[in-house]
Amino acid sequence: MIHERRLGRTGLSVSEIGYGAWGIGGDMWLGAQDDESLAALNRAIDLGLNFIDTALAYGRGHSEQLVGQVVRSREERIVVSSKIPPKNLRWPAPDGIDPDEAFPEDWVRKCTERTLSNLGMDALDIQQFHVWNDDWLGRGTWLQAIEALKDEGKIRFFGVSINDLQPGNAVKLIETGVVDTVQVIYNVFEQAPEDELFAACEAYDVGVIARVPFDEGSLTGRITPDSTFPDGDFRHEYFSGERALENVDARVQAIVDDLGIDREELPEVALRYVLSRPEVSTAIPGMRTVRNVERNCAVGDGAGLPEERASALKAHRWDLAGRV
Repeated sequence: MIHERRLGRTGLSVSEIGYGAWGIGGDMWLGAQDDESLAALNRAIDLGLNFIDTALAYGRGHSEQLVGQVVRSREERIVVSSKIPPKNLRWPAPDGIDPDEAFPEDWVRKCTERTLSNLGMDALDIQQFHVWNDDWLGRGTWLQAIEALKDEGKIRFFGVSINDLQPGNAVKLIETGVVDTVQVIYNVFEQAPEDELFAACEAYDVGVIARVPFDEGSLTGRITPDSTFPDGDFRHEYFSGERALENVDARVQAIVDDLGIDREELPEVALRYVLSRPEVSTAIPGMRTVRNVERNCAVGDGAGLPEERASALKAHRWDLAGRV
């Protein structure tokens, strides 16, 4: 069974391998089949996984519907988190806008009720904003909406999904004590959460949900300069510019050479790197097949990564241009 960790001050005990449910939504990440997604979700729970992260924006609610179908059919206690898309549909959250452009009170409530309907549940364990900007503190109507939903028992805890490559853009929020969890990109390439975010989370007992542990697939070692993606798949844009496939392949090969491992071993090493940090409560790789579920869940044994190997991977940090 998968080792469990405490999700910050929520007191929830969650599997250190969680389920990232973006890929089963049916859009942007293309290729998922519902029957296979349902089988993967059920197999994950069989193996002891008890944390699933989804979002209203994933397949316009389709991911939530699949998650709800599975969770309602199981006897196990499954912790479910979802996310509210910004009303202005701008990812990441830009500077200089009023928070009510993104998360006005009525929108927060409307989206939460839609999520609960999709899931077929009366209450959501963790409701998150799908973007965040620390400039919004003390402004707008978002906080009163969250407090009201908590008072009504519709959500138990509140979190934010931090903008890509902006891990410091939630530290002020954490220091207010308002937020229970944060979700952040953290992997061998994207090590910036170690700079200040993790220390803030530890100080204020905020749970950390680590997303994109495989850098959208590059750290599986299976993406090469010859890789192709279906038309409409977001990875066309993701693997471009500085992150062009040739650059990714060279950096992956450097890790393999440095550690003296085969590419087939890289996914386990990459996932264990994320879990080597005690501040991380759960890592949520996207998993669309039973095979991937079984491979990833096997890493959740509480062992993390040997300190010597984790230290060696520090040299492979990749700070991309445009970081805020």
